[in-house]
Amino acid sequence: MRKLRTQLFMVTVVLLAIGVVMVYSASAISAQEFLKDSAYYLKRHLLYLFIGLVASLLVMSVDYISLKKYVKPVLIATFFLLMLVLSPGISREIAGARRWFRFSFLSFQPSQVCKIVMILYFADFLSRKQGEIKSFWEGFVPPMIILGFSVGLILLEPDLGTAVAISAVSFMMLFVAGIKLRHLVPMLLGSIPILGVLIFHKAYRIRRIMAFWDPWKDPQGVGFQIIQSYIALGSGGLFGVGLGQSRQKLLYLPGAHTDFIFSIIGEELGLIGAGAVIILFALFIWLGFRIALRARDLFGHLVALGVVSIIGLEAIINIAVATGSMPTKGLPLPFISYGGSSLVFDMIGVALLLNIAKYSESPYEKEDN
Repeated sequence: MRKLRTQLFMVTVVLLAIGVVMVYSASAISAQEFLKDSAYYLKRHLLYLFIGLVASLLVMSVDYISLKKYVKPVLIATFFLLMLVLSPGISREIAGARRWFRFSFLSFQPSQVCKIVMILYFADFLSRKQGEIKSFWEGFVPPMIILGFSVGLILLEPDLGTAVAISAVSFMMLFVAGIKLRHLVPMLLGSIPILGVLIFHKAYRIRRIMAFWDPWKDPQGVGFQIIQSYIALGSGGLFGVGLGQSRQKLLYLPGAHTDFIFSIIGEELGLIGAGAVIILFALFIWLGFRIALRARDLFGHLVALGVVSIIGLEAIINIAVATGSMPTKGLPLPFISYGGSSLVFDMIGVALLLNIAKYSESPYEKEDN
């Protein structure tokens, strides 16, 4: 496990380092143009990185088992924040969405907290209720109520992408823990028409799907962003145009330092650079799953599985969106995108993985340390 910890740590550090470089490269020109400070986003990104480091060290300082006693109070606090962020005048509204609290020059997104808290809650509940896990009323309904309440609040923001990601990981944890398929499958099938209603209820989501099918139908409108992403990736070729030399970041590609930072990586570092990032995420997922399989107890196994799955799913979706393989969805690229609270809680997730690996070492490994 010590080797796994070292490898996971190194992969994460490399991804974070790529993020620092690419956030500055992708944002410097637009920041200078609109904010008169080319390092505006870089400085905030580094501050969030520092906050994430401090929080990660705190998580690493205690045995992960002791976190179980804090799950319920933190879950209640998270629900309170999710309700508070919907209140006009308290939260920050951007493009009709209420997802952020603003503190001076920092912003905070409660749904990012919910990602980690829901993983901890499901892992705690499912590990404690193994005797009742096959029961519909005692093993299935309680976590479904908690999941439905949290996802419902996130959908009100609205944030469909995060809600779907949390739901997918929660269902996976239920399956791994041994929930009966006759309970889980109807819920999964029932969620499909609900998802369809949520998508087609909002005009902008319909436009995103239409742009996914044929972005060239409206190249100056809804298809503009994905077309610019295609141009960025296509311009990079095999070796890229060179670090800092992107043309699409010259106010052509919206979200160049956030949701579409992978496109800038592809343009500046080429297929080799973009491929290296994909390989790093594949390594992260592989190492994370190995830690999950070797965890000392079911709680650690489920927490590790949930963390790896949520980070891996977000990475896959972000890269798929940037390459036109999925409709546009506002999920950042973990560790790399400028995203504030998403960076902090992704780092906390890695700290949980390292913690589980640390306390799951065999006596022989501990003697070698």
